Amino acid sequence: MTILTEHAVADIEDQQQNPTAHLIALDVDGTLVDHDGHMSPGVREAAQAVVAAGHQVIIATGRSLNATLPIVELIGLTEGYVVCCNGGVTLRLDPTLADGYEVIHRETFDPAPALTALRKRLPVAKYALEDSEGRFLSTERFQDASFGVEATAVDFHEMLEAEAVRVVVFSSENTSEDFTEAIAGIGLSGVTYSVGWTAWLDIAAAGVTKASALERLRESLGWDATRTLAMGDGRNDVEMLAWAARGVAMGQAPEEVRAVADEITASVDDDGAARVLRSLLA
Repeated sequence: MTILTEHAVADIEDQQQNPTAHLIALDVDGTLVDHDGHMSPGVREAAQAVVAAGHQVIIATGRSLNATLPIVELIGLTEGYVVCCNGGVTLRLDPTLADGYEVIHRETFDPAPALTALRKRLPVAKYALEDSEGRFLSTERFQDASFGVEATAVDFHEMLEAEAVRVVVFSSENTSEDFTEAIAGIGLSGVTYSVGWTAWLDIAAAGVTKASALERLRESLGWDATRTLAMGDGRNDVEMLAWAARGVAMGQAPEEVRAVADEITASVDDDGAARVLRSLLA
């Protein structure tokens, strides 16, 4: 973990001495932005207000680095931390750096066993992989906005030799239930995975989730576990909501996500995130 600057240490100490300040982890898609990628003025203003009030906001998303930075910029975060790739990559924001950030932690794994097993059960699916350098390799010209960069089409066997941060599997010819059944039949081991709303599967290193990355940050920054809040809507948010002292599920979240939350807010279309963030300003 990168040593904090004197300025950052002072900011954190000020926040921790504020008895109302929280460490806030916010999912992006389905929480801060709708499924068209639009952030409402109400959500943006509420996020900016809690930062101004002394709370520490951490974006925690399944998106890769380059797809997350526009959200960071939209809110106006210039200092602090960002968790990308479902916990696989952690950034430290610092306006004095050339890019405005640095990668301070990256979790990689060998994707070959999982890819080989999945390809046998889901031969028509498309596969993409983010490697340790932040590049995306994919089959069949598989592209997605969450990658943040254009994927390079490669032979499937070339992907087996890469060191991965994140593996994504998608199929327009299967359902999320098909994916769940395939995973159960394979018995994936040595990785962490989550099935999305559609036939979409995210795979990370064993034990790596948004929650694992957030807990590493919480301990490093010295935040009290009772002053943590997390908000999300997807199956990849389950561990994060359970981790937080106040876990909030969005109104449109599936039942298994709602079940681990401490409370349910309104849907993303009704600015549910803004309602929760404003509650911290009361």
